[in-house]
Amino acid sequence: MLIFLHIWAMDLTSELKKFRYFFAFSSNKHKQGFVNLIGASDKLQHESTSNCFNFINYDYKNRIEKLYSIKSSRLNFPNTLFFKPTFIQKFNGDFGVKQANKPFFLNCTTTKEEYIEKVKALKQHIQLGDIYEINYCITFEAKNAEINPFDVFNKLNALSQAPYSALVKMDDRYIICASPELFLSKRGHKLITKPIKGTARRSTNSQEDEQIKNELKNSLKERTENVMIVDVARNDFSRIAKKGSVTVEKLYDIESYQQVHQMVSTVSCEMKNGISFNEIIHATFPMASMTGAPKIRAMQLIDEYETYNRGPFSGTIGYVDEKGDFDLNVLIRSIFYNEKEKYLSFSVGSAITHLCDPEKEYEECLLKAAALIKSLE
Repeated sequence: MLIFLHIWAMDLTSELKKFRYFFAFSSNKHKQGFVNLIGASDKLQHESTSNCFNFINYDYKNRIEKLYSIKSSRLNFPNTLFFKPTFIQKFNGDFGVKQANKPFFLNCTTTKEEYIEKVKALKQHIQLGDIYEINYCITFEAKNAEINPFDVFNKLNALSQAPYSALVKMDDRYIICASPELFLSKRGHKLITKPIKGTARRSTNSQEDEQIKNELKNSLKERTENVMIVDVARNDFSRIAKKGSVTVEKLYDIESYQQVHQMVSTVSCEMKNGISFNEIIHATFPMASMTGAPKIRAMQLIDEYETYNRGPFSGTIGYVDEKGDFDLNVLIRSIFYNEKEKYLSFSVGSAITHLCDPEKEYEECLLKAAALIKSLE
């Protein structure tokens, strides 16, 4: 039985801290996005059901495919986590908390020179035909970090105003998320994914901003990256879709957010009868946009070339409602924090193709990191 509570903002954080697990989702008034909800519980479930919060770690890939991870994650997030909230209420997107963080040192574990060398090596794999595209990421980390996750969420959410924003607590681990990307949305038998590939900066000058947006939309490089990932998503959907129902509804669409313009495509399908949540995940996870093409070989090279274990980064969180419909995001533009270990990290990346310039890809990583860094100041 759900308990609906209405608590003043000043009391909300203290109430949530009483629970071992909670989530707060915000759409930031986007037409599509998370339902604005807060839910909490002290008990976990073994699997996803109706009225259930869902978390899936990137390393869950090892249960789906014959893969393994060379490195371990310092964040110590579980592979999966599901719970039905016993406390639930609407969320306005702000916890009303302001607190300065204690100073700490944030370090990128990959230098610019190392990044460029690894991108060049990955381009060699492309030239050899091992892969066509790969999502290569770098991570920033901080040790002895003491932050207030509620305050950092408020800052990041104000900066990004993303449609799939969230603050999640799992015992002493937090996800502070400002994701613009939808992994999966289910409504009845219809399944939708909206892979993002293609990023450009915003400008405060409206004329220049429009020019940047048009350049992104017409970029051969960005279109090439995007359509490759769309093909992977189409292939994933074909495993669970009714014959002939996989459709590309939008291709090379541009969506604009506070910090960046993004190239977004929309793929949908009508699922076969009787397809379970678990079968949907096993057909589609990890998402095409965060892996590459072909997907399995790309994941092998990600594990080899990235200096860290992704852990929750490029995993997913979301909520399944009473009908079994759900929205799951892509865990990007997110800060991950282990409060007990005082360890914090976030990762950023981009798509590597034969057309890419390593210097510009590095600049794209820094662009994506800017709001995350600012929220921690």
